Amino acid sequence: MLEGRHIALVEDDEIMGGSLEQRLKLEGARVVWFKGFQRALGGLRTPHRPFDAVICDIRLGDGSGEDLFLKLSETTVPPPFMFMTGQASADQAVRLLRSGAADYLTKPFDMGQMLERLSLLIAPGFEGDGPLFGPSRQARRIEEMIARLAAQEGPVLILGESGTGKRAAAERLHARSDRSAAPLVALDLSRIEASDHAARLFGPEAAWQQAGEGIVLLERIGEAPDAVQAQLLASIWATGSDGPRLVATEGEDAQEKLRPDLYFHLSPLTLTIPPLRARPEDALWMMTRMFDGMNRRRATPLKGISAQAEARVLRHDWRGNGREIRARLAQAMALAQGEMIMPADLFPEAKAAADTAFPTLAEAREQAERTQIQHALDRSAGSMSAAAMLLGVGRTTLWEKMQKLGVQRPDEDVRKSGQDPD
Repeated sequence: MLEGRHIALVEDDEIMGGSLEQRLKLEGARVVWFKGFQRALGGLRTPHRPFDAVICDIRLGDGSGEDLFLKLSETTVPPPFMFMTGQASADQAVRLLRSGAADYLTKPFDMGQMLERLSLLIAPGFEGDGPLFGPSRQARRIEEMIARLAAQEGPVLILGESGTGKRAAAERLHARSDRSAAPLVALDLSRIEASDHAARLFGPEAAWQQAGEGIVLLERIGEAPDAVQAQLLASIWATGSDGPRLVATEGEDAQEKLRPDLYFHLSPLTLTIPPLRARPEDALWMMTRMFDGMNRRRATPLKGISAQAEARVLRHDWRGNGREIRARLAQAMALAQGEMIMPADLFPEAKAAADTAFPTLAEAREQAERTQIQHALDRSAGSMSAAAMLLGVGRTTLWEKMQKLGVQRPDEDVRKSGQDPD
């Protein structure tokens, strides 16, 4: 699995670093060893060849691996990061994984285990070979559209609700384009003060210059002030195909947020990602993939997601899209008491609502009838005729009530009667 892979190693300990470098090379990987924070920051920002994964120590002599990852995330899309530490804490692990880190190892660790988990990080899917959005027809169309856009030139506009995977689509487009050897430099404008947008985009050593012949990914482009949008359009016209390619993301209301001249320049190459409520099978596929990854890191692995929970996943509207799936699944796996994920683990609010709901008169009457019929059946040992006499109704009336209220006859009565009453 590691044959020919390009791995970055960030470790300031000569013995540990030397051991890891030697083993990775024996597995066929090409290793670049950075022995400090500053060297790693420069080398990972502008690599001569994209890295397939990064193995990084948390504690470095001139900084921390966590700060390195977060710093890179401000301007680029980092490769999958596997962190190593000799002083693990649950809070730190959760913080790193929520920030986007791929895995976390505690020293001392088994080298074979490390290689196995590293192989998982660079399996198909990180490379852009596997499905990204799911098995549905809509998901396949998204993949086909990404492939067509990657083969063309010109700016691309990716639209969709929050959590639908717009950034992942941009990464896949970059990986499949002839610009993949050059950097993908990403800026989320919603996380940057509007007064800093121009400097972060066009200042010395800013995104437009760092990308070179690669791609500049502007997330939430509608957050850019009008003057910055105008400057962006002028830069696109000025550099043409000699400069970076722009890929921008926004919600489906992009036309309302962008200058008309910028919007109509971006809109000819548009990819719209439908929300998960329009493709429920992709929601279940996504949860299954997330479950596999989370379950490997669980102290006591679960057996799986129950059929009842899967059915509930297919019916849910997933207003938060992929982010909601991740949040609900993380909560379910932390709180699950059985061996399987159950509906109440994923949707605890439904159980709470049911527990606190005050029944109407009609609901109370139906519950009372249901309870009384069940008592009559139990007292008459399942005999429909005897239960009907106890309740003062005919067999047909009792049968109709049972069907309406969902009361099941005892198995003994079903076997004896062999048929429903007339």
